Amino acid sequence: MTGVGTPLLWIGFTLFVLGMLGLDLIVFNRKTHKVKMRESLAWCAVWIGLAMAFNLGVWHFFGAQRALEFLTGYLIEEALSVDNLFVFLVIFSFFKVTAAHQHRVLFWGILGAIVLRAVFIFAGVALLDTFHWLIFVFGGFLIFTGIKILIKKEEEVHPDKNFAVKLLRRLLPMTDGYREHHFFVHEGGRRLATPLLLVLVTVEATDLVFAVDSIPAVLAVTKDPFIVYTSNIFAVLGLRALFFVLSGALNSMRYLKYGLGLVLVFVGFKMVVADGIPHFHIPPIHIPVHISLAVVAGLLGTAVAASLLKPASP
Repeated sequence: MTGVGTPLLWIGFTLFVLGMLGLDLIVFNRKTHKVKMRESLAWCAVWIGLAMAFNLGVWHFFGAQRALEFLTGYLIEEALSVDNLFVFLVIFSFFKVTAAHQHRVLFWGILGAIVLRAVFIFAGVALLDTFHWLIFVFGGFLIFTGIKILIKKEEEVHPDKNFAVKLLRRLLPMTDGYREHHFFVHEGGRRLATPLLLVLVTVEATDLVFAVDSIPAVLAVTKDPFIVYTSNIFAVLGLRALFFVLSGALNSMRYLKYGLGLVLVFVGFKMVVADGIPHFHIPPIHIPVHISLAVVAGLLGTAVAASLLKPASP
């Protein structure tokens, strides 16, 4: 498992992420409050700015190739995150989570996502190093998922049918309503979970499902675990702020799913043909990273522009 990430870089990046999350939680969001648009835009600018500054650092120390890989992976992750945000919106609406408490759920949900994605990324890179033929499995899965997104009709999301939610309700005694921002409370001499914990578990389970799509998509761009992880985490860190910025406009992005579907088909194809398919006498086809970046940006830009020009009916 080779890459540009030295142990010092891994430790430094981890400490940076923990420091930023601590700053967010302890300094800027110590009190529960409704996140306003101005605050959300400011945090979006901070996370995007940090990601681009990091990208410049990658370019300076490791070259243009790695920098393009990071930028392409970051763009793919951000795009796939938008689809994730729509599901979060449905979850919060279903569980009737107030705007003031949504930030807390997303904060801890994103912290859990960072850990889970690290496990997924290391497992994915290790599997590809050991069983190279899995590249065809990952690529085929992305193509299948992309086509499924393109042809399927809109489906309602039912958080109450989530397996993790059903299991949690069965295992933990629970209060009959929310208890402010708490996940657990002591009542009647017992420690009880609150419905807000259900919301958090649903968000985590949803992100886990999305990671199954998004991480192989970035592995199609680069096999460097440090680049895959950092691009993934920067996208996840900006997800919370992006949610509050886009939550009012998500329903109008009627063509975004087609852009996402085509992106997954493209990166799946790139993964499958990278080493050729000897059985069908297909030689290796190498798609340069700058071409991948242009295709991904073009597909997503076209989908967003079409959605803005012809928004969905209210």
